[in-house]
Amino acid sequence: MAQDNRTPLRVRFELRRRELRVAERHLLTPHMLRLVLSGDLEGFQSLGFDDHVKLLFPDPHGGETPVMRDYTPRAFDVSKRRLTLDFALHDPAGPATQWALQAKIGDALHIGGPRGSQVWPDAFDHYLLIGDETALPAIGRRLETAPAGQAITVLAMVETAAERQAWVTQARADIRWIYRAEADDVLSAIDALTLPADPLVWIAGEAQWARTVRAHLHDKGLNPKGIKASGYWLKGEAGAHTSLD
Repeated sequence: MAQDNRTPLRVRFELRRRELRVAERHLLTPHMLRLVLSGDLEGFQSLGFDDHVKLLFPDPHGGETPVMRDYTPRAFDVSKRRLTLDFALHDPAGPATQWALQAKIGDALHIGGPRGSQVWPDAFDHYLLIGDETALPAIGRRLETAPAGQAITVLAMVETAAERQAWVTQARADIRWIYRAEADDVLSAIDALTLPADPLVWIAGEAQWARTVRAHLHDKGLNPKGIKASGYWLKGEAGAHTSLD
Protein backbone atom coordinates (compact mmCIF):
# COMPACT_ATOMS: atom_id res chain seq x y z
CA MET A 1 0.00 0.00 0.00
CA ALA A 2 1.34 3.43 -0.91
CA GLN A 3 2.34 5.58 2.05
CA ASP A 4 0.61 8.95 2.55
CA ASN A 5 3.12 11.41 1.13
CA ARG A 6 1.63 14.25 3.18
CA THR A 7 2.54 12.81 6.58
CA PRO A 8 5.22 14.86 8.39
CA LEU A 9 8.58 13.23 8.98
CA ARG A 10 9.80 13.35 12.58
CA VAL A 11 13.55 13.22 13.18
CA ARG A 12 15.35 13.18 16.55
CA PHE A 13 18.83 14.57 17.21
CA GLU A 14 21.42 14.09 19.91
CA LEU A 15 21.15 16.91 22.42
CA ARG A 16 24.24 19.06 22.85
CA ARG A 17 24.95 22.19 24.81
CA ARG A 18 27.00 24.75 22.88
CA GLU A 19 28.67 28.05 23.67
CA LEU A 20 28.32 30.62 20.90
CA ARG A 21 29.36 34.27 20.75
CA VAL A 22 27.71 37.29 19.17
CA ALA A 23 29.34 38.07 15.81
CA GLU A 24 26.83 40.50 14.28
CA ARG A 25 23.86 42.69 15.31
CA HIS A 26 21.20 43.98 12.90
CA LEU A 27 18.00 45.86 13.80
CA LEU A 28 15.67 44.59 11.07
CA THR A 29 12.64 46.65 12.14
CA PRO A 30 11.89 48.78 15.22
CA HIS A 31 10.88 45.63 17.10
CA MET A 32 12.92 42.83 15.49
CA LEU A 33 16.60 42.36 16.33
CA ARG A 34 18.81 39.87 14.51
CA LEU A 35 21.89 38.38 16.15
CA VAL A 36 24.36 36.24 14.22
CA LEU A 37 26.21 33.90 16.57
CA SER A 38 29.49 32.15 15.92
CA GLY A 39 31.11 29.13 17.54
CA ASP A 40 30.78 25.37 17.96
CA LEU A 41 28.17 24.16 15.46
CA GLU A 42 29.74 20.78 14.70
CA GLY A 43 26.92 18.33 14.09
CA PHE A 44 24.21 21.00 14.37
CA GLN A 45 21.04 20.00 12.51
CA SER A 46 17.70 21.69 11.92
CA LEU A 47 15.48 20.24 9.19
CA GLY A 48 12.17 21.93 9.99
CA PHE A 49 11.47 25.61 9.40
CA ASP A 50 9.78 25.88 12.82
CA ASP A 51 12.39 23.99 14.85
CA HIS A 52 13.56 25.62 18.06
CA VAL A 53 16.71 25.74 20.12
CA LYS A 54 16.84 26.38 23.84
CA LEU A 55 18.60 29.57 24.92
CA LEU A 56 20.06 29.13 28.40
CA PHE A 57 20.39 32.01 30.87
CA PRO A 58 21.61 32.02 34.49
CA ASP A 59 18.90 31.85 37.12
CA PRO A 60 18.45 35.47 38.32
CA HIS A 61 17.82 34.11 41.84
CA GLY A 62 21.13 32.24 41.94
CA GLY A 63 19.75 28.73 41.44
CA GLU A 64 21.54 26.00 39.51
CA THR A 65 18.79 25.44 36.92
CA PRO A 66 19.14 27.85 33.97
CA VAL A 67 16.23 29.88 32.64
CA MET A 68 15.37 28.54 29.16
CA ARG A 69 13.59 30.12 26.22
CA ASP A 70 12.71 28.64 22.80
CA TYR A 71 13.87 30.36 19.61
CA THR A 72 13.72 29.44 15.93
CA PRO A 73 17.02 28.92 14.10
CA ARG A 74 16.38 31.60 11.47
CA ALA A 75 19.38 30.44 9.42
CA PHE A 76 22.57 28.49 10.02
CA ASP A 77 25.78 27.52 8.21
CA VAL A 78 27.73 24.77 9.94
CA SER A 79 30.79 25.22 7.69
CA LYS A 80 30.99 28.93 8.56
CA ARG A 81 30.04 28.28 12.21
CA ARG A 82 27.19 30.77 12.04
CA LEU A 83 23.70 30.61 13.60
CA THR A 84 21.15 33.42 13.08
CA LEU A 85 18.45 34.17 15.66
CA ASP A 86 15.78 36.88 15.41
CA PHE A 87 14.39 38.40 18.62
CA ALA A 88 10.94 40.01 18.68
CA LEU A 89 11.41 42.97 21.04
CA HIS A 90 8.56 43.55 23.44
CA ASP A 91 7.80 45.25 26.73
CA PRO A 92 8.15 44.10 29.42
CA ALA A 93 11.29 42.32 28.25
CA GLY A 94 11.85 38.75 29.38
CA PRO A 95 15.32 37.28 29.97
CA ALA A 96 15.96 36.48 26.29
CA THR A 97 14.84 39.88 25.01
CA GLN A 98 16.72 41.65 27.80
CA TRP A 99 19.90 39.73 26.99
CA ALA A 100 19.57 40.41 23.25
CA LEU A 101 19.07 44.13 23.78
CA GLN A 102 22.23 44.35 25.88
CA ALA A 103 24.37 41.83 23.97
CA LYS A 104 27.61 43.14 22.53
CA ILE A 105 29.90 41.63 19.90
CA GLY A 106 31.79 38.82 21.59
CA ASP A 107 29.24 38.15 24.33
CA ALA A 108 28.59 34.45 25.02
CA LEU A 109 25.30 32.58 24.78
CA HIS A 110 24.69 28.92 25.61
CA ILE A 111 22.17 26.98 23.55
CA GLY A 112 20.82 23.45 23.45
CA GLY A 113 19.13 21.51 20.66
CA PRO A 114 17.21 21.29 18.48
CA ARG A 115 15.96 18.09 20.07
CA GLY A 116 14.38 17.15 16.74
CA SER A 117 12.55 18.27 13.63
CA GLN A 118 9.07 17.85 12.18
CA VAL A 119 9.42 18.16 8.42
CA TRP A 120 6.26 18.78 6.41
CA PRO A 121 6.46 17.37 2.86
CA ASP A 122 6.15 19.49 -0.27
CA ALA A 123 3.10 17.51 -1.43
CA PHE A 124 0.29 19.94 -0.57
CA ASP A 125 -1.34 22.10 -3.23
CA HIS A 126 -1.20 25.15 -1.00
CA TYR A 127 0.47 26.27 2.22
CA LEU A 128 -1.10 28.86 4.53
CA LEU A 129 1.19 30.37 7.18
CA ILE A 130 -0.43 32.53 9.89
CA GLY A 131 1.51 34.17 12.70
CA ASP A 132 2.30 37.19 14.82
CA GLU A 133 5.72 38.79 15.36
CA THR A 134 7.11 35.77 17.19
CA ALA A 135 6.33 33.56 14.18
CA LEU A 136 8.12 35.75 11.61
CA PRO A 137 11.50 33.97 11.93
CA ALA A 138 9.89 30.62 11.07
CA ILE A 139 7.77 32.13 8.28
CA GLY A 140 10.78 33.88 6.79
CA ARG A 141 12.82 30.70 6.89
CA ARG A 142 10.02 28.72 5.22
CA LEU A 143 9.65 31.24 2.41
CA GLU A 144 13.38 31.44 1.77
CA THR A 145 13.79 27.65 1.59
CA ALA A 146 10.56 26.82 -0.29
CA PRO A 147 10.81 25.08 -3.67
CA ALA A 148 10.36 27.22 -6.76
CA GLY A 149 6.72 27.71 -7.68
CA GLN A 150 5.23 26.39 -4.42
CA ALA A 151 1.96 28.17 -3.55
CA ILE A 152 2.23 29.87 -0.15
CA THR A 153 -0.07 32.43 1.45
CA VAL A 154 1.14 34.35 4.50
CA LEU A 155 -1.01 36.26 6.97
CA ALA A 156 1.40 38.14 9.25
CA MET A 157 0.02 40.06 12.22
CA VAL A 158 2.27 42.95 13.34
CA GLU A 159 1.79 46.24 15.15
CA THR A 160 2.33 48.67 12.25
CA ALA A 161 3.67 48.78 8.69
CA ALA A 162 7.11 49.61 10.10
CA GLU A 163 7.39 45.95 11.17
CA ARG A 164 7.13 44.55 7.65
CA GLN A 165 10.08 42.43 6.56
CA ALA A 166 11.38 41.82 3.06
CA TRP A 167 11.70 38.11 2.25
CA VAL A 168 13.32 36.59 -0.84
CA THR A 169 11.54 33.48 -2.07
CA GLN A 170 11.19 31.28 -5.14
CA ALA A 171 7.67 30.33 -4.07
CA ARG A 172 4.48 31.78 -5.55
CA ALA A 173 3.96 33.76 -2.38
CA ASP A 174 1.00 35.95 -1.47
CA ILE A 175 2.15 37.87 1.62
CA ARG A 176 -0.51 39.87 3.45
CA TRP A 177 0.35 42.07 6.43
CA ILE A 178 -2.28 42.67 9.11
CA TYR A 179 -1.84 45.68 11.40
CA ARG A 180 -2.90 45.43 15.02
CA ALA A 181 -2.72 49.22 15.49
CA GLU A 182 -5.31 49.66 12.75
CA ALA A 183 -7.62 47.07 14.35
CA ASP A 184 -7.17 44.71 11.40
CA ASP A 185 -8.69 41.28 11.98
CA VAL A 186 -6.95 38.06 10.97
CA LEU A 187 -10.27 36.18 10.88
CA SER A 188 -11.61 38.61 8.26
CA ALA A 189 -8.37 38.18 6.32
CA ILE A 190 -8.89 34.41 6.35
CA ASP A 191 -12.47 34.83 5.10
CA ALA A 192 -11.18 36.91 2.20
CA LEU A 193 -8.93 34.07 0.98
CA THR A 194 -9.77 31.57 -1.73
CA LEU A 195 -8.14 28.32 -0.67
CA PRO A 196 -8.16 24.79 -2.05
CA ALA A 197 -10.12 22.21 -0.09
CA ASP A 198 -7.15 20.62 1.70
CA PRO A 199 -4.19 22.98 2.27
CA LEU A 200 -1.52 22.68 4.94
CA VAL A 201 -2.12 25.40 7.52
CA TRP A 202 0.54 26.46 10.04
CA ILE A 203 -0.36 28.84 12.88
CA ALA A 204 1.93 30.28 15.57
CA GLY A 205 1.77 33.19 17.96
CA GLU A 206 0.08 34.09 21.24
CA ALA A 207 -1.59 30.89 22.45
CA GLN A 208 -5.19 32.12 22.87
CA TRP A 209 -4.99 33.97 19.54
CA ALA A 210 -3.68 30.84 17.80
CA ARG A 211 -6.54 28.76 19.30
CA THR A 212 -9.09 31.27 18.01
CA VAL A 213 -7.57 31.19 14.51
CA ARG A 214 -7.50 27.38 14.50
CA ALA A 215 -11.15 27.17 15.62
CA HIS A 216 -12.17 29.58 12.86
CA LEU A 217 -10.45 27.40 10.26
CA HIS A 218 -12.17 24.31 11.66
CA ASP A 219 -15.51 26.12 11.35
CA LYS A 220 -14.73 26.80 7.69
CA GLY A 221 -14.47 23.06 7.10
CA LEU A 222 -10.71 22.68 6.67
CA ASN A 223 -9.26 19.27 7.46
CA PRO A 224 -7.99 19.36 11.09
CA LYS A 225 -5.21 16.91 10.18
CA GLY A 226 -3.75 19.58 7.90
CA ILE A 227 -3.66 22.28 10.59
CA LYS A 228 -0.71 22.71 12.97
CA ALA A 229 -1.07 25.34 15.70
CA SER A 230 1.50 26.38 18.32
CA GLY A 231 1.44 28.86 21.16
CA TYR A 232 4.80 30.64 21.04
CA TRP A 233 3.83 32.77 24.03
CA LEU A 234 0.94 33.28 26.41
CA LYS A 235 -0.24 36.70 27.51
CA GLY A 236 0.53 37.18 31.18
CA GLU A 237 2.80 34.12 31.49
CA ALA A 238 6.58 34.04 31.09
CA GLY A 239 8.27 31.43 28.92
CA ALA A 240 5.18 29.64 27.57
CA HIS A 241 5.71 27.60 24.39
CA THR A 242 3.35 24.74 23.57
CA SER A 243 1.81 22.78 20.75
CA LEU A 244 -1.95 23.28 20.56
CA ASP A 245 -2.61 20.17 18.48
